[in-house]
Amino acid sequence: MRIEVRRDVFRLAQVFTISRGSRTEARVLTCEIADGAHRGRGECVPYARYGETLDSVAAQIAALSGDLDRDRLAELLPAGAARNAVDCALWDLEAKRAGKRVWELAGLAAPKPQITAYTLSLDAPEAMRAQAAANAHRPLLKIKLGTPDDMARLEAVRAGAPASRIIVDANEGWSAAIYADLAPHLARLGVALVEQPLPAGEDAALIGMPRPVPVCADESCHDRASLVDLKGKYDVVNIKLDKTGGLTEALTLRDAARAEGYGIMVGCMVGSSLAMAPATLVAQGAEVVDLDGPLLLAEDRDNALTFDDKGVNPPIAALWG
Repeated sequence: MRIEVRRDVFRLAQVFTISRGSRTEARVLTCEIADGAHRGRGECVPYARYGETLDSVAAQIAALSGDLDRDRLAELLPAGAARNAVDCALWDLEAKRAGKRVWELAGLAAPKPQITAYTLSLDAPEAMRAQAAANAHRPLLKIKLGTPDDMARLEAVRAGAPASRIIVDANEGWSAAIYADLAPHLARLGVALVEQPLPAGEDAALIGMPRPVPVCADESCHDRASLVDLKGKYDVVNIKLDKTGGLTEALTLRDAARAEGYGIMVGCMVGSSLAMAPATLVAQGAEVVDLDGPLLLAEDRDNALTFDDKGVNPPIAALWG
């Protein structure tokens, strides 16, 4: 079994800004695993917030050797970007060997299109209103916030897209006091969900606080081991394959979270259609789907995912799975 990892860069359609900074391109790692007759692919997006770099994740993947087994992968790599790329490549390889789709191998129903959020970049209120107005035809908008003066941005986006469903992502940028002040206004403006309002290490402050809008754990939830620390703080968990370490753990986390009463959001880093493809399987039946990475790109993979009025469509086999 031969493992290769390479760096790929995709230009963004426009500058993308969150509370942690801005970017103009998506830098990803592509993992390919071949057995001589078949080849499987997976993509990951190393994330500095979790101590990952392109170099460190590439080194983790390159250090693997021999025949790999998905069932043993968690013993070889921690949850994170490296395991995600390898896990998804192994699923793709298995599907090609078997002449079946991944959803069949996983015992899942055939996937259907899912309405996905479209993310508005953090900007000045008037610029965000213009972004919202330009995308007011979309049923679900996601707003990047996370500063002390976000109220004007919220009002501006709602004015620009009065009929769209809105979710808010603070990216750990608020304090407990800021969240408490904004929470009633989130409800007033019809916000459907707020994602990670407080830093993961300070989210105990959410216990006992009013939650007029469902609160979703993102940086506070990585895999099944995270669930024990979420009680009393969150209503929804955001499942991202780059956090869980791939499709295998993502599907298990989804089932475990549902069993404990959490709603499900399926999100992504800014990557190509290859990164989103496995996540479309996890997204089936989720309350919120946020797999808009390819919509933010100026260029994408061959055989890219299709986005239409039904949402993000499942991948064709030529892309993945």
